Amino acid sequence: MMVPAGEVTASVVADAEQAADAADERAGIRTRPAHPDELDGVLARFEATWGAGRGPDRAMVQALDHAGNTVLVAVERVEERPTPRVEERPTQEDASRNPQPATIPIGATLGFLGWSGGLHLHSHMNAVDPAARGRGVGVALKLRQRAVCLAHGVTEMRWTYDPLIRRNARMNLVRLGAEVIAFLPDFYGELGDAITGADRSDRFEVRWRLDSPRTARALARGQVPSWRAEGGLPLVADYERVRADDPRVAARLRDASREAFAALAHDPGLRLELDADGDYVFTRDDPDRAP
Repeated sequence: MMVPAGEVTASVVADAEQAADAADERAGIRTRPAHPDELDGVLARFEATWGAGRGPDRAMVQALDHAGNTVLVAVERVEERPTPRVEERPTQEDASRNPQPATIPIGATLGFLGWSGGLHLHSHMNAVDPAARGRGVGVALKLRQRAVCLAHGVTEMRWTYDPLIRRNARMNLVRLGAEVIAFLPDFYGELGDAITGADRSDRFEVRWRLDSPRTARALARGQVPSWRAEGGLPLVADYERVRADDPRVAARLRDASREAFAALAHDPGLRLELDADGDYVFTRDDPDRAP
């Protein structure tokens, strides 16, 4: 367990589990905690996404999992197997004596508890096999994390994402109902990984209030409000392609976004949303405003 259940009702927890199960059904997968002998596969999925040595080491994942944090996998339903009883789980001695090649799940996510600004789960890594993208695997993993959090009384999740990647912005702000709470320029420093390369690691931090009206509307695919805009920033359809094809153009887009997002730090009442075209708009509307 993470923390004792607080004010989250049993019906909210049940609804969250049903939403996660429904997302699994749509994607043709099963999301669940990783089995102890699957942690090497989790690391392999992270490395396949960000590059060798760009994720936590085996000992760190083992410790996070042992402490009860969310180390989850997405597997094809035909690969699902029951959680082994404690006495059936392989020991470290068994693993060293009979090493097995890691089976890489089609998706994996890692989150840990934080309390800066209030208790929350920081969802740090969420990786999906490129061959499975478009099936909703990433959303299913987030929804399973949400169900686990609510079952343990945690009502908020946070994570970061590159604000120039439109598909991630749409998934986070529209599909899930998270909201931008901070712009973090060059948050991770120079990553040099398989995704970011030499680009600057600017990030938005988002907050997902797991039992909010905004989240309920998003998960029900409800109508998104027409946000009353005070300016905005258009996004290119595929920033990652631009970055790969012409880094100089990507750098100019990054510069322009930094200049635009600086307004968030100077005006606490200003927020960012996505409009119907998938572009950012600055607004003062309540994030839970009805359409």
